[in-house]
Amino acid sequence: MVLKKRQTGCITLALAGILVLGLVATGCVGNEPTSSSSQERTSIKVTGSTTVLPIAQLAADAYMGTHSDADIQVTGGGSSVGVQAAGEKTADIGMSSRDVKSDELKKYPNLVITTIGKDGVALILHPSNTITSLTTTQIKDIYAGNYTNWNQVGGPDLAIVVVGRDSASGTREFFSEKVMNKGNYTSIQLEKNSNGAVQQTIAQTPGAIGYVGLGFIDNSVKAVKVDTNGALVDPTIANVLSGSYPLSRSLYMITNGQSTGLAKMYLDYLLSPEGQRILSEEGFVPVK
Repeated sequence: MVLKKRQTGCITLALAGILVLGLVATGCVGNEPTSSSSQERTSIKVTGSTTVLPIAQLAADAYMGTHSDADIQVTGGGSSVGVQAAGEKTADIGMSSRDVKSDELKKYPNLVITTIGKDGVALILHPSNTITSLTTTQIKDIYAGNYTNWNQVGGPDLAIVVVGRDSASGTREFFSEKVMNKGNYTSIQLEKNSNGAVQQTIAQTPGAIGYVGLGFIDNSVKAVKVDTNGALVDPTIANVLSGSYPLSRSLYMITNGQSTGLAKMYLDYLLSPEGQRILSEEGFVPVK
């Protein structure tokens, strides 16, 4: 009987030892995370406005450069796509270059909208076009199809090629409200799906006119001054800041509810001095 008790006790002790070893091996003893969990990458998706896209991508690259555990995936698609993606949580952050509409806010009541910068919408022409300025009324008439040749507004005898944005674009939404007064566009307008596509078309088409964000003005195109009550105003950061340039807007990042985790850290970075510097270097107007 004594032998049996000793054997039973030994078996019990052996089982207890195995259990302790198992707990240690699986990391169940104590509250310290395992080395594998500490190296886990966190990923977020950012999508929407092609105007905001270059800022978002450069900021994501800079942030990931110093945070090896962060994975920030940035894609375009237009402001409407960004609002919807944030609202339906198919993306962590939506980008928009227009105000969120009242019906969107009604559909997605928990949207949190963060202003990260400001922008001007510039009218651009092929560099060979002799036109240097246009009034907003002339711009509207061009896009409505009332003017079809540049000689009707003091330019060369050359057919006007009207280039705009697709219906998902926040830049088009802004242009429709501020310039077109929600009027109709000419039926022969060429619709492009990004600022870059508009810029490229204008650069390759002598008679073309298009509109883009300030960050898309370069030597391949010519920006037009906007005639505002006789004052010819260039589309520049300084004029957007002063309020003298009439076609300016805010740029937004949108989340469904308050941002947390990597999404919050990324938005904080965009609003930090480094993030605002990136925005400024891309030709946009910082808010801080």
